[in-house]
Amino acid sequence: MKHRSFRIRLPLLGLALLATAVHAPAGASTPAVPTWTLEPRPVHDGLSSPVGMAYDAADHLYVANWSAGTVLRFAPDGTRSVFASGLSGPSGLAIGASGDIFVASYSEDLVWRFTPGGKQSVFVRGLATPAGLSFDRKGRLLIANRRTHEILAAHPDGRIEVAAEGLQTPVGAVELPGGELMVSNIAGGISRVGPDGRARSIHDGLRSPGPGIVPDREAAAVYVVDYGGTTVSRIDREGGRVVVADGLSSPVGLARTPDGHLLVATWGANAAFRLVRPR
Repeated sequence: MKHRSFRIRLPLLGLALLATAVHAPAGASTPAVPTWTLEPRPVHDGLSSPVGMAYDAADHLYVANWSAGTVLRFAPDGTRSVFASGLSGPSGLAIGASGDIFVASYSEDLVWRFTPGGKQSVFVRGLATPAGLSFDRKGRLLIANRRTHEILAAHPDGRIEVAAEGLQTPVGAVELPGGELMVSNIAGGISRVGPDGRARSIHDGLRSPGPGIVPDREAAAVYVVDYGGTTVSRIDREGGRVVVADGLSSPVGLARTPDGHLLVATWGANAAFRLVRPR
């Protein structure tokens, strides 16, 4: 791993989160396979360009509202509250083992850390348009650092390593059971990263893979949204693709629900829909 100090702030892009790759080549398409069921009525609506989503240990859902600069919290009974406000371009969101909530500020080049009670502090700064967030098995926060084409790994003390480099505008990354990373590149398809940090492109059939990427708990595969298209797909580690949902309007966020289903947030409807797993 490469170690790097991030003390110098990089200039802001001044661009919307996912705008640059909407017109990326679509590549080959794959017919949808009716294994999952997309519920037509949203679970939550009235969102504002939702991106990162995650559930805490008490089954509260946190949603990063990009355009509103807020993080919303939904109780298990659906009750909505504003957990944090006044943020600039909140994008990725992940919850650590301690229960703290981590939120990437795409516009301020940093990651915020919130206690469950709402106390806010800067976790790391000096990033380069950070997008999706997730945790690996070592407890490191994986940060898709879009502008430098890297995946960074931040330790609990804020020390940062470069986990992968040479990517194509990465916006999301998750770890597979064997320690490999799967990365969604909004302008470059899906990549698999080995333990040595080297990235290999494995699938280029999506228009614009978004930050919404979650691991398949039962296999070496991921579920990923296509922001430039209308689908949620399952991509295995060799690049094989199965479309599990279609007809969505600019899907961006994706999370695993406590009962094992998927929750997908779209910018077209500003709402979150449930994908029911096959029995």
